[in-house]
Amino acid sequence: VQLAESGGGLVQPGGSLRLSCTASGGSFKDYAMGWFRQAPGKGREFVATINWTGDTTKYADSVKGRFTISRDNAKNTVYLQMNSLKPEDTATYFCAAEVFYGLGPTAAPQYDYWGQGTQVTVSA
Repeated sequence: VQLAESGGGLVQPGGSLRLSCTASGGSFKDYAMGWFRQAPGKGREFVATINWTGDTTKYADSVKGRFTISRDNAKNTVYLQMNSLKPEDTATYFCAAEVFYGLGPTAAPQYDYWGQGTQVTVSA
């Protein structure tokens, strides 16, 4: 499966962005989906994950209450709505897919497929 992220950009602190990740070449419903981020000089950090039906989610403590992950299986797309953005949210954001019907893992190496990433910069 191929994954393509979009929706990144420059936003002021306190602002919002919605990232999208569209899958092609596979059966989207077979995958748990995750969002990760990576800041310069740091490792890839778990952000959120969602199961195949979209009714179960899990978030990193650092984004809980500010970010929302969702998916539209009819559109083969997973979303990350990011509100109340902070400068420390600045990173390249990646979506990932794992063949699994439950909630996706929080460890990056356990995912099977990755997108190329989209840059999010939070700055005044």
